Amino acid sequence: LPGPPFTHQQTPRKMVYYGQTSCEQDTERYLDVMKYVFSCYKKEVPLIINTMGWVKGEGLLLLIDIIRLLSPSHVVQMDVCDWKAMAPLTPEHIHLRAGLHTKGKQQPKCKQLDVGAAESWKCSEGEDASVPQYKLLYVHPEFPRAGVAGEARVHSGILRDMSILGYLGHLQYPDIGAVLPLHSLVPYQVPFSAVALRVIHTDVAPTNIMYAVNASWVGLCCIPDEVRCQTDGPVLLTQTPVCDCLGFGIVRGVDMEKKLYHILTPVPPENLRLVNCLLLGNIAIPNCVLVGQQGMEGEIPYVTSDYNYSI
Repeated sequence: LPGPPFTHQQTPRKMVYYGQTSCEQDTERYLDVMKYVFSCYKKEVPLIINTMGWVKGEGLLLLIDIIRLLSPSHVVQMDVCDWKAMAPLTPEHIHLRAGLHTKGKQQPKCKQLDVGAAESWKCSEGEDASVPQYKLLYVHPEFPRAGVAGEARVHSGILRDMSILGYLGHLQYPDIGAVLPLHSLVPYQVPFSAVALRVIHTDVAPTNIMYAVNASWVGLCCIPDEVRCQTDGPVLLTQTPVCDCLGFGIVRGVDMEKKLYHILTPVPPENLRLVNCLLLGNIAIPNCVLVGQQGMEGEIPYVTSDYNYSI
């Protein structure tokens, strides 16, 4: 691992926009996304799966689901100093333990079986009786405060903002010395009828959808179905699709008269031709992008300075 993620960003081979910083509210879609991405793995090179740090309660059960579904060859479990977070995730443990969405192999009750009864005993339909075959590498740190929770959430938020800023850096022109503010960059014009729209993390009334989308971070995605527009309004999806994400952008503005989205994105034009879906998640544009733009005078668009905290 050569350093923080924002310092060595690469275009992934397969990507889905989950749209939330935690999968706690929708673990089923998280597993669906994981299986969809994993389906393109051709096994020609080793694959390292970096699981989440959520290993309590349902997070541990979800981790058991992931191990069971992906069938890794090795599992590296890092313990926390002076605190037993969970039992060693041995193949036998995963085999017997039920996950969040998968069932474990129940141990039969202790009773005497004759040979005929033992041979007739079989697994229930759809249940795999085999114990997972992987090697557990258990790491127990000796230094104090190793793995202590508390600051990880703050650090992950900072690293996420840095990754977004690093991504937006590709919008800058390489031959200009100064960094251009976003409001001086020319956006793409995208007709309402060309892309379907979906807010991932919450329900938004159709009459308010443009308020939600304006000045937002969106995933530029490709759904297999053709986008069909019955009216001159936006095309709204009723369910969140599990589909390829080709990159990200900022909805710079919405032109309601001409029925156009104005979108800033560094995704190359040859890939943009494939984009027919905009997914809006619970990922915010870093504050510094909005409040730190040079050349702005007076009130800053989309930034509230006089806020009533009693509301």
